[in-house]
Amino acid sequence: MKPLLYSGTKNASSWAMRAWLALREAGVAFDEEVVDIRRPQRFANLERIGAFSPPAMVPVLVDDQMMIFDSVAIMEYANDIADGALLPADRATRARARSLVAWQHSGLSGICTRISFESAFYPLKRTLTDAERTECGRLFDYLDQVLELSGGPYLFGALSLADLMLVPTVVRLTRHDLDFASWSRSQRWTAALLERASVAEWMREADALPHIWFDDYLVPGDAIRMVPAAA
Repeated sequence: MKPLLYSGTKNASSWAMRAWLALREAGVAFDEEVVDIRRPQRFANLERIGAFSPPAMVPVLVDDQMMIFDSVAIMEYANDIADGALLPADRATRARARSLVAWQHSGLSGICTRISFESAFYPLKRTLTDAERTECGRLFDYLDQVLELSGGPYLFGALSLADLMLVPTVVRLTRHDLDFASWSRSQRWTAALLERASVAEWMREADALPHIWFDDYLVPGDAIRMVPAAA
């Protein structure tokens, strides 16, 4: 019997996307049940998940009699199934990769908190604020250093959990027309990630869904300065 991944609405559930990508890239054959996490139905749907998963959130992976209810734990499980192929072999490099995973999992220090995953799919998007562009600089300055050290094409050479963990952030920021002129290595890295078959598959499904609007997305005085949606 295949493992079952309880995933989430594909243009809203960035955490489910991370787990889903790791399983795909690990070559795990799994079934998926998409849980609608839009309001108001999210409350009843997540209560149903809570009947067997303590956090009452998605993603959740059920494999035989075992349940894994955290996205990073699912990603690590996928890596174990792949005999460690999704983390660097070198111990020190592996620790650096896990540091990036942990940084994202803890909120990425609040980088672009108002740029939700849902907003990446809006038909029109506002421009990034000066403060948000500064925050992006903090992230991509570091990622350019990592890529310089590894030589690419991914953060630590081969694709790793660190790359997959950052995919939703890459989606959010590239679709808000972030100027990568100062980060040529990161620009090539983001292109490589978005071109992967697994990422493209998720995005095709997400792009076909009705968008989920958040009122606090717009910045006062900036509502008319919009950038077009990605093709």
